[in-house]
Amino acid sequence: MKIWVNGGLLTAEAARVSVFDHGLTVGDGIFETVKAVQGKPFALTRHLARLARSAGGLGLPEPDLDEVRHACTAVLDANPMPLARLRITYTGGLSPLGSDRGDEGPTLVVAATAASRRADTTAVITVPWTRNERGALTGLKTTSYAENVVALARAHERGASEALFANTVGELCEGTGSNVFVVLDGELHTPPLSSGCLAGITRLLTAEWAGARETDLPLDVLERADEIFLTSTLRDVQAVHRVDGRQLPAAPGPVTSKVMRLFDERSGADLDP
Repeated sequence: MKIWVNGGLLTAEAARVSVFDHGLTVGDGIFETVKAVQGKPFALTRHLARLARSAGGLGLPEPDLDEVRHACTAVLDANPMPLARLRITYTGGLSPLGSDRGDEGPTLVVAATAASRRADTTAVITVPWTRNERGALTGLKTTSYAENVVALARAHERGASEALFANTVGELCEGTGSNVFVVLDGELHTPPLSSGCLAGITRLLTAEWAGARETDLPLDVLERADEIFLTSTLRDVQAVHRVDGRQLPAAPGPVTSKVMRLFDERSGADLDP
């Protein structure tokens, strides 16, 4: 396996960053996960634009997107796979211990691992912890993911693949690594960005292609929605057949099935929409 680290490809054994890297010591970093099919990344332009927005929001130097794009190509060419998870990580770089950043410049790492197609349906749980829709990191895809690790571990303990959060005012927000859609009386809804959810690339494309409405939704909408599905880079569109103790035995329902087909068709026809 070859990994891009700060300007070049290295073997996995040789790929190293400092123990003083700010991404390691305080989580001062951002990242993107990109799906790659037969060595071709999907929606890379949108992912790179979000990477730049996250860098700006965190106060990191603006990434050289041409370099990042070149690194992605180099990694995919060096690691051929039918379906891959391409991970771009960009951190504050070598820094003193503590919250202050150093002046050595940022760290860029690009790596890829094999992925498999998701199941058509999955189970999810809700968790008692909340997303802060007014936080300093809200809307940024940062490496500060420990809260997601804890919630996802609870989901796995309960036989689910994802955990869903409400925000501080009790509205449905997002999953640990996904966005959520619900069908109410035949209409498709998803929480707005003001809920505190991440501006998912798959979320945006799904909403545009399927005509979903952004709606403030109470968390208990999950108890009465006709259909529920998740979106993310590697899930694409995935139906939910159980939320906590509630079963949705018909999943994927008719609306979700239509959206799944639509996403497959549109994403297959244009790799950089």
